[in-house]
Amino acid sequence: MNTEWSDLNKKMNINIKKKSTFYEGIDILLELRKELMEQIIGFKELLNREDFNEIPFINAKGYHNKTIAYSLYHIFRIEDIVSNSLIKKRDQIFLKDNYCERMKSPIISTGNELIKQEIAIFSSKLNLDELYKYINDVDVSTTQLLKELSYDNIKIKMTEQDKELLKSLDVVSNDAIWLIDYWCDKNIQGLIQMPFSRHWIMHIEASLRIKNKIYKS
Repeated sequence: MNTEWSDLNKKMNINIKKKSTFYEGIDILLELRKELMEQIIGFKELLNREDFNEIPFINAKGYHNKTIAYSLYHIFRIEDIVSNSLIKKRDQIFLKDNYCERMKSPIISTGNELIKQEIAIFSSKLNLDELYKYINDVDVSTTQLLKELSYDNIKIKMTEQDKELLKSLDVVSNDAIWLIDYWCDKNIQGLIQMPFSRHWIMHIEASLRIKNKIYKS
C-alpha cells in the first residue's frame, strides 16, 4: 500500500475512535479522499478510452485482475449504496438520476458477480463521461455526509430492515449477497473504514498497477 495513503488511513482510524479527535479524523479522511480523487481524475486525463477496458492481469489473484473502468464503477457504486441507502436512508444517486441509462451500464449492481472477460466487456459498454459525472456526484454526496457526522452518529448500527431494503432493491447480485451481511454487520464507523477509505485505496492502487503495465507494454 502507498505509504502516504496508508499513514493517512491509519491516522484517520485512530482519530475517529475518540470524541476529542473525531473531527480531526474526518478532516484526515477528506484529505485522503482528495488525494485519491486526483489519481482518478488523472486516469481520464492520461489514458485513452480503450485503456480503461484493458485487463492485463486477467488471471492474477488480487484487485488488479479487473479493468480501470470497472474499478471506478465498483468503488462508487458501492459507496452510493452504502452512503445513501444504508446511512442516509434515501434514494441512491444511480437510481434517482438515471445513471444506469446515462452510463449505458448493463447492470445496476456493484459488479461483484462479473469475472474475467465479462469485466472487459462490461467496461467497454460504459459511457466514460457519464461514469465520471457519477463519480463526482457520489463523492460530493459522501463528502457532505462525512461533514455532517458527529461522534455519536458513528456508533449507529445497521439493522435487519436495512438488509431487507438492499435485497428488495436488487443492487447486489445473488453471487455477492454476502456483501449485504458484511455492510449490515457494521456500524457507521465500520462503514467509514470500509468502503469510504480503504476500499478506495485498494482499487486505485490496483488501477495504477494496470496503468503502469499498459504503458510499459
